[in-house]
Amino acid sequence: MPQTVLLAEDDRAIRHALERALTLEGYEVTAVADGVEALAHAHKSPPDVLVLDVMMPGIDGLQVCRVLRAEGDRTPILMLTALVETADRIAGLDAGADDYVPKPFDVEEVFARLRALLRRTGPGARPEIPPKPTTPPARFLEAAGLRMDPQARRAWRGERELELTRTEFELLELLVRNAGIVLDHSTIYDRIWGYDFGPGSKNLAVYVGYLRRKLDGPGGAPPLIHTVRGVGYVLRED
Repeated sequence: MPQTVLLAEDDRAIRHALERALTLEGYEVTAVADGVEALAHAHKSPPDVLVLDVMMPGIDGLQVCRVLRAEGDRTPILMLTALVETADRIAGLDAGADDYVPKPFDVEEVFARLRALLRRTGPGARPEIPPKPTTPPARFLEAAGLRMDPQARRAWRGERELELTRTEFELLELLVRNAGIVLDHSTIYDRIWGYDFGPGSKNLAVYVGYLRRKLDGPGGAPPLIHTVRGVGYVLRED
């Protein structure tokens, strides 16, 4: 069965071109022109992945994200955006998007990001089968004053619970499991996205920045995620 894509893009030329490209790539595509139609189709026939333009009349892509996430819908969402400022990308991630592609985009990059999202979250993803444990595994992960419950997908810093998106949780879990170890950019991209987007991508930096804000909180707690310039990131208490 082909994987299904719900594409919402108000620019007719972009919508038709991307619909054709995705169809030729083997996806089953439903293309709509605005957020109202996108929500209607998502409720009627949930797709494997959504591709949403940020700037649409009426209900825009960010609002579509917020509605679906508020309903508990965890379908992967890829945003298409002409907004390139970091604050704009953060707004999309905060709304619940999993990834974004800036316009103008190369269709091959769209394909790559969709493959990565579907490998990680789609119904065709193959879960890893862990070896049979000799002792019951610990329910919680703890490091640097953080506590995580991977089964319930909840995390705390001290007594404060963190509100994290799916990708933020997975990134934090990777850092906690490797506390004190410097993880390079390629390793993080491969483990979280399943694809290295190259040295020009700011995707990881945006997620790390937003995760830092949530970890530090309004009280300005000491930072836990540290940048190792030219290499990557490490979780530790200084």
